[in-house]
Amino acid sequence: MLDVKNICKTFNAGTVNEKRALNGVSVHINDGESIAVIGGNGAGKSTLLNAVAGVWTVDEGTISIGGVDVTHLPEHKRAAYIGRVFQDPMMGTAATMQIEENLALAARRGKKRGFRAGITKAEREEYRELLRTLDLGLENRMTSKVGLLSGGQRQALTLLMATLQKPKLLLLDEHTAALDPKTAAKVMETTRTLVNRDRLTTLMITHNMKDAIEYGDRLIMMNEGKIVLDIAGEEKQKLTVEDLLARFSVASGGAMLSDKAILS
Repeated sequence: MLDVKNICKTFNAGTVNEKRALNGVSVHINDGESIAVIGGNGAGKSTLLNAVAGVWTVDEGTISIGGVDVTHLPEHKRAAYIGRVFQDPMMGTAATMQIEENLALAARRGKKRGFRAGITKAEREEYRELLRTLDLGLENRMTSKVGLLSGGQRQALTLLMATLQKPKLLLLDEHTAALDPKTAAKVMETTRTLVNRDRLTTLMITHNMKDAIEYGDRLIMMNEGKIVLDIAGEEKQKLTVEDLLARFSVASGGAMLSDKAILS
């Protein structure tokens, strides 16, 4: 499904601020597989996700989604293959529009737009049922402005919108980092439900080691722009945070993760 082959990315090349963010990264994600990516600050995990999303082009290597080479496609054209949820709950939705209007935008993304009425009765019922699955009471607030929602409610809605058309690839960019622990747990529960229901191929960047261990089929850890650990199957299921810290220390030559990653 997702093939990343030997990609490299350097920022501010040739200056005193030169930073080699990705250094020959290769990863393959099978159709329906979920991967969590973790690492310390500056490890390259967000750079990897943004490279896949097309926020910037890579200096070397190739990126394919569903067999289509998207290496040189701009971000807006890659959106046809990708659903994305950002770290900031304020992104991904239109604050001044109603909940049902946001869902309608997501449902009609990429489709031809002609002269038509607003949201139909059938569409409204479909959105109501979808919102009911979140168990947040939003099905009773469909005409509320999204800007009035809490961060957790808004992030759950963004998740619903990002998965509405069942994208080939779902990108989760530390999507619980800005939430309090209770709300973050609820959003992760919603994530699992939606991803498992539609068997979505998912790449999740996280700073939370516990979530990285518990979520998905594989765990990838990055350090200094490289993948230093790739753990799956029974080996992953038996992992503890202490085990992961020890393995990271060995794989990275004694490097330490940030307190945020360890304590979350």
